[in-house]
Amino acid sequence: MKKVVIAGGGWSGCAAAAEAVRLGASVTLLERTDMLLGTGLAGGIMRNNGRFTATEELIALGAGELFQVIDQNIRHRNIRFPGHEHADLYDIGRIEGAVRRYLEEQDIHLVFQARISHIQMENRRIIHVTDDKDRTYAGDVFIDATGTAGPMNCCTKYGNGCAMCVLRCPSFGGRVSLTGLTGIEEYKGRKKDGSTGAMSGSCKLLKESLSPEIIRRLDQEGVCIIPIPKALIDDHLDLKCCQQYALPEFRDNIILLDTGHAKLMTPYYPLEKLHQIPGFQNARYEDPYAGGKGNSMRYFAMAPRENTLKVTDAENLFCAGEKAGLLVGHTEAIATGALAGYNSVRYAEGLALLELPRSLAIGDAIAYVKEEMATEEGMGRKYTFSGSCYFTRMKKLDLYTTDTEKIRRRVDEAGLTGIFKALNR
Repeated sequence: MKKVVIAGGGWSGCAAAAEAVRLGASVTLLERTDMLLGTGLAGGIMRNNGRFTATEELIALGAGELFQVIDQNIRHRNIRFPGHEHADLYDIGRIEGAVRRYLEEQDIHLVFQARISHIQMENRRIIHVTDDKDRTYAGDVFIDATGTAGPMNCCTKYGNGCAMCVLRCPSFGGRVSLTGLTGIEEYKGRKKDGSTGAMSGSCKLLKESLSPEIIRRLDQEGVCIIPIPKALIDDHLDLKCCQQYALPEFRDNIILLDTGHAKLMTPYYPLEKLHQIPGFQNARYEDPYAGGKGNSMRYFAMAPRENTLKVTDAENLFCAGEKAGLLVGHTEAIATGALAGYNSVRYAEGLALLELPRSLAIGDAIAYVKEEMATEEGMGRKYTFSGSCYFTRMKKLDLYTTDTEKIRRRVDEAGLTGIFKALNR
């Protein structure tokens, strides 16, 4: 039985683990904190715009199990908000436990509070990794799903300081990049003004701290849009890593989505201004707790990689999620995680690696982001199936569709139906 060791328990690490164990590998998933899903604990938006297409592609490819878990924990289905159609919102309070139980049922070895600090290499091959508690994990192949957010010094240097977000660097130590420990130079993303990094694009308000009318609208409709008086507008559009939400409507209105808490679609909003808006007199932040002054900073450590998600210049290392490039979102993380998990086992078994074709939205996105990151302009953008420049590209290439039969035919025509379920193809 081949051993796959995954560093990072966000959506991409969980997807990689689910895929690798399905193919018969022994899988150890190492998570720095005491909970899975990382920024997925504060996210919750699925299937909006081109993410519908990517989700159905993954299901047709044979990697739909995590979406089944998500679908069992949806609060609102098929909602609309500015610039976004047919979105589902999962319950951020229930999703972590549901995913954890699913992974445990698959006999994946979950290790929490396992912050990788050292690696042992021979030539360009990782032999084992060691965490802060001196526990060692050997493997045939490794996957870096450690993300690109933090640690605190990055949020201080490039943002507004530690905003006490769900990543909890002060408690569990800052992110350590597995790729970085190999000595491979990583990429840093940029904002529109050329400065380094990008700020997370939304906050969570305690729903119970809002007015009864706002709570009622969120519970019934899943979305609540409230115009902001001009004197209280705070424009943070250019700071956001989530450029799909960098529309004027998100500047001029308070846009809330119901994910259990009230998801506020702005990187941060000064509390003294927020309290002046009717219905928000008692509002308080749940994530980040200092959401009145800033948010977490991301895209500091992306791995150079091939379109198979094998890390360049490392023999047995793959990457997924934000580590694989300027990709934004849970669906994007699950897609890259599934491919990294699949190819990690193929590599361990001595089989040729799979590169998804550009006739599929997932394959095109992985390849296109790699191309864009080789350009000065491309490093200043962010890419997602749900909006901004890549969703525009999806529509131009006729890759975007909500016709599930069309998506299945496209996957079948590529000869890839159910490919993630087995190695013998």
